[in-house]
Amino acid sequence: MQSIIFHIDVNSAYLSWTALEQLKKGAYQDLRQIPAIIGGDMEKRHGVVLAKSIPAKKYGIQTGEPVVNAFRKCPSLVMAAPDHTLYAQRSREFMSYLLQICPDIEQVSVDECYMDYTPVSENYTSPEICADMIRQNILKQFGFTVNIGISDRKVLAKMASDFKKPNLTHTLYLAEIEKKMWPLPVSSLYMCGKSSQEALKKLEILTIGDLAHSDPEILQSHMKSHGRLLWEYANGIDRSTVLSEPAKAKGIGNSITLAQDALTPDQARPALLSLAESVASRLRAKGQRAMMETIEIKYADFQTVSHQTSFPSPVDSDQIIYETACKLFDETWNRSPVRLLGIRTAKLVQTSEPVQLTLFDLTQPERFEKQHKLNEAIDTIRKKYGEKAIVRGSLLSKNNEFQKH
Repeated sequence: MQSIIFHIDVNSAYLSWTALEQLKKGAYQDLRQIPAIIGGDMEKRHGVVLAKSIPAKKYGIQTGEPVVNAFRKCPSLVMAAPDHTLYAQRSREFMSYLLQICPDIEQVSVDECYMDYTPVSENYTSPEICADMIRQNILKQFGFTVNIGISDRKVLAKMASDFKKPNLTHTLYLAEIEKKMWPLPVSSLYMCGKSSQEALKKLEILTIGDLAHSDPEILQSHMKSHGRLLWEYANGIDRSTVLSEPAKAKGIGNSITLAQDALTPDQARPALLSLAESVASRLRAKGQRAMMETIEIKYADFQTVSHQTSFPSPVDSDQIIYETACKLFDETWNRSPVRLLGIRTAKLVQTSEPVQLTLFDLTQPERFEKQHKLNEAIDTIRKKYGEKAIVRGSLLSKNNEFQKH
């Protein structure tokens, strides 16, 4: 049976959750019904629109733009400060409810997730009926709305959930892309940022259909691996699956908010190196190795994407995790400014378990052993004298430029 995947996305989550909290405390107006935004502190680099109401959208206000610009477009705009503690709580409640429907959930951000409908399909007449039930129950139980996209591909489910909002269910199966997706502008395609749009415009590619019918080799020559990725998405090609993991095996990860948006791979690599060292060190401290690595990228407009790969044998090496992160970054980055980077490892095994070395390790056993001893020595020094006792030279000038979470 072909897998059916839901992408479930809270409609303007930050604004909805703030509005509900204000109404609970006696507010006389609903932020969702008036031109309103959730915005940050101008003095702390967070002076951008984090979420907007539908009435605010009519003024051309966009998520990620400076708050001052939003007020120029709508002087009567109402702004509320973000409450991330509240959002985390609402997110936990939201995900807990969905897990009661189906255990195969892959949460990708505080307000969105993928669900593999296939294992529970026998409980419902159709995917659309199940999705509508979920939407109605969430509205009744929690007071906010969600959009649900349904497809046989993850990327198409994501695209479908971004169709007309709010509180709607949309399908976008592979057989439907010619009618529903190809007429849309390339700006509507998942992972197609502004710089990608400009590059495609120079190639006279204006719609997703144009992109789908273009030569992937030409796209790759102009836009590297990202060009081929966009071509695949335009054709509904996506081999990824819903990565649900048991709570006890969620893995080890870390993320970094950059002090300044990274505009090039070279600007991102020091953060990836620092993350790789941190994650690898934590793996070794827990006596574990990872069979899978995922990189997370959050852009300046707060769009979040992730990309993962599996290892041929379990790893706990700084260098391997770093090199893999760089490769995943190059394959995923859409040339937009990067605000946050994260590395997560999963499918963990105990270090005591036998390791099947790769062909490269077998042909260079001295390199494998040398790396293992180096990691042990670094961990011993850091444990005795502190995390900053040994710092890579490439990070010396970068230590104060990002903040770990």
